[in-house]
Amino acid sequence: MAGWPEIATAKEENRHELILSGQSISDRISKSGLDPSLFRLTGLNFLRISETCLEAVPDSVSNLQSLLTLVLDSNKIKALTSSVSKLSKLKNLDVSRNVLDDFPEEVSVLSALYSLNCSFNKLTTFPSLLLNHRLTILDLSNNSLEDFPDVCSDKMVHLSEIRLVSNNIKEIPHNINLLASLKLLDVSDNKIKEAPGELTDISKLKEINLKNNPLSDKRLGKMVIQCHSKQVLEYIRQHGKKESSNSKTSSKGKKGQRKSSNSESGLSSNEIPDPVDELCNRIDVLHVTDSIPVITVDKDVKAVRPYILCCIVKNLVFTPDSFKRFIKIQNNLHDTLCNKRQAATLATHDMSLIAPGPLKYVARAPDQVKLQPLGSTKDTLASVVFARLKSHAHSVMQDKKRNKYSGIHKFLYLLDGKPLYPFLIDAADTVISFPPLTNSNVSKMSESSKEMLVEVTSSASLATAKKVMDTFLLECVRLGITQSPEVTEGEQATNVPASKILTVQQVKVVDSTGGFQAVYPSRTDLAFEEADAVKVVHNYN
Repeated sequence: MAGWPEIATAKEENRHELILSGQSISDRISKSGLDPSLFRLTGLNFLRISETCLEAVPDSVSNLQSLLTLVLDSNKIKALTSSVSKLSKLKNLDVSRNVLDDFPEEVSVLSALYSLNCSFNKLTTFPSLLLNHRLTILDLSNNSLEDFPDVCSDKMVHLSEIRLVSNNIKEIPHNINLLASLKLLDVSDNKIKEAPGELTDISKLKEINLKNNPLSDKRLGKMVIQCHSKQVLEYIRQHGKKESSNSKTSSKGKKGQRKSSNSESGLSSNEIPDPVDELCNRIDVLHVTDSIPVITVDKDVKAVRPYILCCIVKNLVFTPDSFKRFIKIQNNLHDTLCNKRQAATLATHDMSLIAPGPLKYVARAPDQVKLQPLGSTKDTLASVVFARLKSHAHSVMQDKKRNKYSGIHKFLYLLDGKPLYPFLIDAADTVISFPPLTNSNVSKMSESSKEMLVEVTSSASLATAKKVMDTFLLECVRLGITQSPEVTEGEQATNVPASKILTVQQVKVVDSTGGFQAVYPSRTDLAFEEADAVKVVHNYN
């Protein structure tokens, strides 16, 4: 049998990285297994085998003694060979998205291990990691674990992230405070009833997720959904039980203290403010569904302006004043965070004016595309729109006796000389956006708009697009441009300001083959500072 060309090339060129992924690799593995010569590439530092039918890793993997990173994600691996433990230099091990129901105990001898990802498998138990003193990131999410992993030791001085989402874990150990470097703990979607007070002894712990657990403290259950980690940890500090203390005495003491404090303030016990209710504004995120239009990204657009994010804001209610301020927010963002449109461009569209169905983000020749630029009802070639803006920029440049475009026109350099321009097109093949130049007049927002599509494109990075989108939604919820369904009669009668609630629908972005690229806002987006006083609630029903 002829050797695999990818392996032959890696050997010939003395490569240190090799990726074997996809259907063609899977077909070869199905026919005759992995090419044995793979494990003679002893100079490899990085090896990834993914999205194949691979069911087992040969023991000869131990020959790759220079390996620092081994990624075996999205295969059909049922059991991982203990020979992996002989890779003494291994720092990163990823066996996520397989069908593992067991994991070798020998992994404990991997003294250099920095990151371990075993998420999306079928594990019910997991070996102790107490000897992996350099372990920093651990992800065992989406398994069937019933016990918290054995990692709580004062020798685990580097462990900073633990992700255990969607397991059957019943409790967080009280000695978790031994993990002095822990910054993130995600135990959402488990069977945890209590949050131990020792969590608040970890000074570096800044992010904790306890959502979707049967917490016995109902107030805490409400807080983990609606509040930031800081407020959750403060509540646990005040009410969480510690194993080392007498819970009854502690509880009585706290009750006595609260009663004394409330007496001084003139409040009875049933008038104590709920810490959840003290928070004001909120963004409700609705999970993407099949009825929500998808953005398909054309492969050619990557060379022009590759990054796009979209979302839908519902229940809009504008006043003449709030609409002016809404437009001002967009202009300010273009001048500041978007760096005069050079870093990113923000566009808003009236959903009722967009043809129902999926949208396409494409790259096309400008002399073949017509659109109605903002403020015009006449169809104009994109090349003409660009030429007009360029002509105006030249005039300004001459008036100011400069040899470069002024700040407000520098974004023109992004398209100058490009054979293809980017466009966002609806299901009727109508251009609704021509970034970074202009929106289309066809989908123009107005005071009567009830639902809007928000679009951010960037030639810089996806992170830049997310930052712009996050900031825009934060300003929108502060402005109060959506109808709040939670204004009570009591709030109206007492003139208590109602919470401002922004309802945001996720929108998914895929590539031309339907492959996932992004969804916004995801669980990691909209991560505001505590001072912003905005709760983000994800609704995945």
